[in-house]
Amino acid sequence: MPGAMPGAAMIRSAPVKLSARAAAIGESATLRVTRRCAELKGQGVQVIDLGAGEPDFSSPGVAVEAARQALADGFTRYTPGSGLPELRSAIADSYRERWGSPWTAADSVVTVGGKAALFELALALFEAGDEVVLPSPCWVSFPEQILFAGARPVTVPTSVEDGFRIHAGPLLEAVTSRTRAILLNSPCNPTGGVISPADLRQVVAFAAERGLIVISDETYERFVYDEPPASAAALAAEFPDTVVVVGSFSKTYAMTGWRIGYLLGPPPIVHAVENIQSHATSNATSFAMVGALAALRHAEPEVELMIAEYRARREIVASGLNAIPGFRCRPPHGAFYAFPQVSACFRPGRSSSVEMATYLLEEASVAVVPGTAFGADDHIRLSFACSRATLTEGLARIAAALA
Repeated sequence: MPGAMPGAAMIRSAPVKLSARAAAIGESATLRVTRRCAELKGQGVQVIDLGAGEPDFSSPGVAVEAARQALADGFTRYTPGSGLPELRSAIADSYRERWGSPWTAADSVVTVGGKAALFELALALFEAGDEVVLPSPCWVSFPEQILFAGARPVTVPTSVEDGFRIHAGPLLEAVTSRTRAILLNSPCNPTGGVISPADLRQVVAFAAERGLIVISDETYERFVYDEPPASAAALAAEFPDTVVVVGSFSKTYAMTGWRIGYLLGPPPIVHAVENIQSHATSNATSFAMVGALAALRHAEPEVELMIAEYRARREIVASGLNAIPGFRCRPPHGAFYAFPQVSACFRPGRSSSVEMATYLLEEASVAVVPGTAFGADDHIRLSFACSRATLTEGLARIAAALA
């Protein structure tokens, strides 16, 4: 035992007792896949990683240079807990210019990634007895965050038949007297499913009539390929007490490790999140926010090039997956994930999405995420946030392993 005197007896104590909330929460399936990939790579295995949703592009040069200069200038101390005023203003300005939203800097909080914004919202809004309605399949952290806050997730299935579109009707039918919020993610991780502007308006108007909150996670807002874009921000002026939008620099600007996210919404909710954040993380990293501001102001040409490349990769992955006997994949409407139905390939030893993902990792050295992590055990998730060559090689390995 480190620090013990030679020959000293080890003193046993009672087993560590975790809180009920800690014991009930599970590890992120996507991070678990990332960890196993790292283990195999450390053993010299050439793994094709289609698991993690992390862009392979470099962060914008303007962001890197701005952050580097901030570091050189000694900008390494605390900032206001809600984020740099200049960044908050620029975020609000961006939404006003693109969507006509009424928000100002005071209606925003810069957080340690979009995940922190969602987690702090859950703590600010949900408690025991509450229900939160959300489409399924859904991002792995949504149910866990809701449960951690003491509430209950009420999942509403979407269908592979129409590309997992999010429809207002089934969501609204799931609302009860215990519903506190409707949580949307469009485009959706893992399915790429989207909600139309008309359906989004129907959801928000319904929520406003009943005093509910609509939390719209728009992390993948820019990644829309064949649909008209829709943002709840466009409805914030009409329904100012109903709409909360969450966004992130991670995907749009290939800045995952910078950990810069944000939310915009009604003042009471914003203030509650500010208070929670003041006791959790305080401000997001000072010089990372300087880089994010530079990206928001100057990196749009790079964003457009990235999205064009993702559109091309989408065609490669969809056609490649559909060429594998037993796989069924609709081209995703948005985001950068394919979510093929693979149950026709289930066999002894690979009769679930977990076993299928394990089989592909161990036998083909291709990492994917099991669909059960998102609430759909007949599916697996593959990210196409990687090069065309990597995609082509990964698809070939999958086809060979299942032949």
